[in-house]
Amino acid sequence: MRLGVLDVGSNTVHLLVVDAHPGARPLPAHSHKADLRLAELLDARGAIAPDGVERLIATVRDALHAAEDKGCEEVLPFATSAVREATNADEVLARVKDETGVDLQVLTGGEEARLTFLAARRWFGWSAGKLLLLDIGGGSLEVAYGIDEDPDAAVSLPLGAGRLTAGWLPGDPPDTEDVKALRRHVRAQIARTVGEFSRFGRPDHVVATSKTFKQLARIAGAPGSGEGLYVERLLTRASLEEWVPRLAAMSGGERATLPGVSENRAAQLLAGALVAEGAMDLLGVERLEICPWALREGVILRRLDHLPELLAGT
Repeated sequence: MRLGVLDVGSNTVHLLVVDAHPGARPLPAHSHKADLRLAELLDARGAIAPDGVERLIATVRDALHAAEDKGCEEVLPFATSAVREATNADEVLARVKDETGVDLQVLTGGEEARLTFLAARRWFGWSAGKLLLLDIGGGSLEVAYGIDEDPDAAVSLPLGAGRLTAGWLPGDPPDTEDVKALRRHVRAQIARTVGEFSRFGRPDHVVATSKTFKQLARIAGAPGSGEGLYVERLLTRASLEEWVPRLAAMSGGERATLPGVSENRAAQLLAGALVAEGAMDLLGVERLEICPWALREGVILRRLDHLPELLAGT
């Protein structure tokens, strides 16, 4: 069947269309995305501003048209931290449903971490052993650890690259004291969760997903996207520690000239690098591998897991 996954994230609204059936890997057929940056459209009360709600509705409507054009039999719509934490989330969800017919399912931080972990486990397989997963989104950082498909521990922290950039790094390039303050904040937040993972022992394999980690690995020398999905892409803590001060000294425009860094994400890259560095340091990670699959693939895989029982009930 042809499925569409509509991901309303903190940075983008992304429709991924795949051809999928149980027992096979989902094959991407089409991608439709819009840079909405919901995390930056919150007002002083933490609500999504009226203009942001209108833009969200229009973007969801466009995505639905794209899904219809591509022949999707079903669209799986979900939202993450930007909507989850908005003070007017219920109102926004009701407006979206009334005007587009889409019933956005808001994932909890824990669900987000667990579904992303599922995707990573399926990508690397059982031979990866005990798996530690890191994922930096626009609004949150997810960390999960386990040996099965459902992790033994999973947490979500409000340390997304977009959120931190908007709240802590107003300058371009940022002020040195602002960078130091953000670094302290990030490490204090992560340190609170270290014990939850260290009690399980050292992982056999550490992986990371998300655009932030992909870009950090790329500027540190990992192969570009043109080399294909199956090329190993690594990021070491040593290379990240070298890059953080260099990114801090750059403007957003200068970062956008780096290999693999998109113009619309360049401003967030420093905050993402501080989170990545803090997580790798405090969790004792020397190197990690980039996983091509993430949350959207996890949602698809979970849906396919339940497809046989749903068909049996028809």
